[in-house]
Amino acid sequence: MNIPEFHTIFTGLRNWLMNEGLSDGDLTYAYFFIGLIGVTLFLFITIFLTRQVFIAVIKSAKTKSNWQQALFEFRVFRAFALIFGAYIIYNAVPFVFIDFKSWLFYALIIAKIYIVLAVMFAVNAFLNAVVSIMESSRKYADKPIRSYKQVAKIVFYIVGFVLILSIILNESPLYIFGGFGAVTAVFILVFRDPILGFVASVQMSAIDLVRVGDWITVEKYGADGEVTEINLTTIKVRNWDKTVTIVPSYAIVSESFKNWRAMEESEGRRIKRHINIKISSIKFCDEDLINRLKSIDFLKDYLAETQLQIEMFNAENTVNPNNLVNGRHITNIGTFRVYAEKYLESNPYINTDLTFMVRQLQATENGLPIEIYVFSKEKALKKFEEVAADIFDHLLAAVPYFDLEIFQSPSGSDMRGFVGRGND
Repeated sequence: MNIPEFHTIFTGLRNWLMNEGLSDGDLTYAYFFIGLIGVTLFLFITIFLTRQVFIAVIKSAKTKSNWQQALFEFRVFRAFALIFGAYIIYNAVPFVFIDFKSWLFYALIIAKIYIVLAVMFAVNAFLNAVVSIMESSRKYADKPIRSYKQVAKIVFYIVGFVLILSIILNESPLYIFGGFGAVTAVFILVFRDPILGFVASVQMSAIDLVRVGDWITVEKYGADGEVTEINLTTIKVRNWDKTVTIVPSYAIVSESFKNWRAMEESEGRRIKRHINIKISSIKFCDEDLINRLKSIDFLKDYLAETQLQIEMFNAENTVNPNNLVNGRHITNIGTFRVYAEKYLESNPYINTDLTFMVRQLQATENGLPIEIYVFSKEKALKKFEEVAADIFDHLLAAVPYFDLEIFQSPSGSDMRGFVGRGND
């Protein structure tokens, strides 16, 4: 409906009232109230019909999609119908208030503000629908879409606020924006976190640092769990103990954190633990120990082959057999390390295609560390811990069979026994 049609309608209303014989005073107020009520009713009818037309067009589509569901869920049709209603009000106000010039100025201001608010409401609903659609898509499931939505909303809200302010002050929006230069420092201070968060979210998306669903560990903030939400200023992490930790977005970019995604996408999860062997228990294997170790299936062939090689080497080099330090001999620690390797090779839960080794680390005051460095095929936390526990249950129980001892710091009871013997 254009302005000439409004002019025709309101002119017809005034002529009808004049034909009813109303006085000038009664005519003025009757025209005003009838026109106001008529515009209000017409506004609601128009908004309703516009919304129904939008809905009918969408429902007529042969295939149903996420777009349709999102548009209905966030009431996008009603939002755009309000814009059409705002247009009607703005064009009708000059005719309704034609006899109230002092009110017309304020009525036009209210009408203009209503148009701005209607547009902002429509943009907000449309953004919510678009974000909902993108989040439901696997293509964008790992992107910080909500961060971009929040930035877009902030921009629209600022623009809307400036437009409303310019309408009230009757000044150009450019004049209002120019005045913002004086409060730029305050603006940056107030919106420091959103600005840093937006920059961080762009960086996270560009280099694919964090996605929704990733398992991350941020020790500084006590976060260790799954990322459930990425917003403009924060990242929400649901920890494995079912608590929730909020991590600032910029902390992910500026500080150290651990993302376990690469491990989850790989063919295994690393087991890197060690057993401390008491150094005084390390020795060369005598015949009795070798014979006992030959009864272990994993070592039978190894010991036979190694023993033959050592005997040939010692014979070729005329080694004096009266001292085990001379020549080559089998040690209980080396045999245990070989046993651990063969035991792990036989474990169906260990991925031998990835890094696989049992190694000695630097001896310390806590003994000689024998480190297990392998990858478990099971990556889920519970199953992974079960696999690791089974391995070390077995190896710790096997240590005494090699005449080795696990290093353990003396306890209070050990010290009491020592003091008791000293008093005797």
